Amino acid sequence: MMTQKNFCWKKESRLLSGDTLDLKGPREEIVYLPCIYRNTGIEKPDYLATVDVNPESPTYCQVIHRLPTPNLKDELHHSGWNTCSSCFSDTSKKRNRLILPSLISSRIYIVDVGTDPRAPKFHKIVEPTEVFWKCNSAHLHTSHCLASGEVMISTMGDPAGNGKGGFILLDGETFEVKGCWQQPGNEAPFGYDFWYQPRHNVMISTEWGTPKVLAYGFNPNDIKAGNYGKCLHVWDWTTHSRIQTLDLGEEGAIPLEVRFLHNPDATEGFVGCALNSNVFRFFKTKNGQWAAEKVISVPSKKVKGWCLPEMPGLITDILLSLDDRYLYFSNWLHGDIRQYDITDTKHPKLVGQVFLGGSIVNDRPVIVLEDIELKSQPAPRVVKGKRVQGGPQMIQLSLDGKRLYVTTSLFSAWDKQFYPDLVKEGSVMLQVDVDTENGGLQLNENFLVDFGKEPGGPVLAHEVRYPGGDCSSDIWL
Repeated sequence: MMTQKNFCWKKESRLLSGDTLDLKGPREEIVYLPCIYRNTGIEKPDYLATVDVNPESPTYCQVIHRLPTPNLKDELHHSGWNTCSSCFSDTSKKRNRLILPSLISSRIYIVDVGTDPRAPKFHKIVEPTEVFWKCNSAHLHTSHCLASGEVMISTMGDPAGNGKGGFILLDGETFEVKGCWQQPGNEAPFGYDFWYQPRHNVMISTEWGTPKVLAYGFNPNDIKAGNYGKCLHVWDWTTHSRIQTLDLGEEGAIPLEVRFLHNPDATEGFVGCALNSNVFRFFKTKNGQWAAEKVISVPSKKVKGWCLPEMPGLITDILLSLDDRYLYFSNWLHGDIRQYDITDTKHPKLVGQVFLGGSIVNDRPVIVLEDIELKSQPAPRVVKGKRVQGGPQMIQLSLDGKRLYVTTSLFSAWDKQFYPDLVKEGSVMLQVDVDTENGGLQLNENFLVDFGKEPGGPVLAHEVRYPGGDCSSDIWL
């Protein structure tokens, strides 16, 4: 392992000095996105798209390669890497395999992105039966590489679709399923995302809900029935045991994406709670226990013409800049992305906001009756002649913090329910320019990747991933 104060990414040095990271990474030239056909009415397999994001390239803003899976209805979702070579001095290890789990089928695709990064190909496919038999787990979500050379993937359920928050381990070389990471019988009621901080011997995991319930859409009655989570789970990183559960209550219902600060000495981070649109800060207390407090709240809007009398923002994705100065999140229903200065982590300060579609645009049936934040409903967003359907959802920040990439699909069944025009017309990828000095967000009007014009028909593009690692994939040791 490298010394405590040295961090590398794609063999580029980053030095930690106090709380400041000196970021020295190349500008992104291509990105990978899973594209989903499940619930669109198009009977075609999902695929991994490679998009050119180099403004000097003749294929800028174009999908330059598509890698379709050999199966239907996988629901590709999030991805991760095969090795934490960025945390080691072992130059023989490379990030040349993208781990691509399936949320619905529980199949795992191992993608070779090293031989030709611009034209990935399959290296191996792990069938769901191997996950079922060895782990009695299913519905795979987040993938992280470990310092041990293994790959860990969080699970949301069991093979029958019941809630089960556990973790499976893959061998980092053969990619065979080795078994479960957690101690037997120590699973959480629900699963979703996770982030570990090995210097403090801790991992935090989150909860979405019961897979067989949420897989076909959202019903508010399922909240009352206990089919959605509201807890953070604290795990001992060495013993693989769940040692504490933080119940966030109604205000913390459906805690999704979780992020520790990137500084590996930090004992705090943030989680975005979707249902009531709150951000909680979690932290280690003086007595060694963990606690959480609400630090950001997005007020719901009183509306008519919608399925409920109040519309939450629905925080669906959250990330931190590599220097731990800014926190970003998306409000999928309200349609805005927000930037907060978290220099004081207990008191985040809103410094940037931009609206990119959403459910409250001023030419749609929803009428906002009461809004304590906005004086008027935002206008629809049109980029290069394309109207943005849906709202901002997955976000990914460039290494220098100056470009924020945004896609508009959340999950195919929920896309179909809340934004039927998004399913008909396909999602988009946008780019937001970031003021890294004073804060501020502005849409780049010259950047658009229109997934409504794909050869196989309109498709739902989800998470953005850079070759070699990014703000939401790297964990430093």
